[in-house]
Amino acid sequence: MTAVQIPATATAASTGTSAATRSLLTCAAVAGPLWAVVALAQAATREGFDLTRHPLSLLSNGSLGWLQITDFLVAGVLTIAGAAGLRRALHGAPGGRWAPRLVRVNGIGMIAAGVFVMDPADGFPAGTPYGMPELTWHSYGHMAAGSIAFIALIAACYVLGHHFSRAGNRGHAIASRVAGTALLVGNGWSMSGGTAGSLTLAVGAITAMLWVSLTAARLRRTA
Repeated sequence: MTAVQIPATATAASTGTSAATRSLLTCAAVAGPLWAVVALAQAATREGFDLTRHPLSLLSNGSLGWLQITDFLVAGVLTIAGAAGLRRALHGAPGGRWAPRLVRVNGIGMIAAGVFVMDPADGFPAGTPYGMPELTWHSYGHMAAGSIAFIALIAACYVLGHHFSRAGNRGHAIASRVAGTALLVGNGWSMSGGTAGSLTLAVGAITAMLWVSLTAARLRRTA
């Protein structure tokens, strides 16, 4: 019998590709928890902020507003990089084309949400008059960016649900759809002016973001 020799260059290339895929997936795995921790830490400590009344995006205002702006920008860049890792890891699998695309759009929306800052409103930052002000163009820009990011993230969760369903992983398929539905309901409730709408939106958004991050972490282990 003749042993088949695998060229060292081919082995090195394969190893390098796998390492690059894992690095990109790490970006996606980190993006959601990073954004959530930074935003929630501010929500709990910044004077005048009430998560039952104020959306997390409002944290981009005030002397410490640069923290949340940076949070949006860094998490957005990590999400875009992570989408490239998802594209590699899911190549040829059900949902392998659209899930990464939607995650990338979500990342772009997050960056835009960091660039376009909401207007101070409803008592935040401290000293701001209560009630909603007349919106400026950058506030409209933020809302448009947020809507695009949320729609893309909701769709990504449902596509991942299809992926796991086709793979026979019923538990992950259900979790994906629950995450997408949490954001869909939270965003809808917030837009309708429901009680504690900003809280339900925050819960939905963080749930969906963390699920994408958990999915990336799971794929990283098998990349």
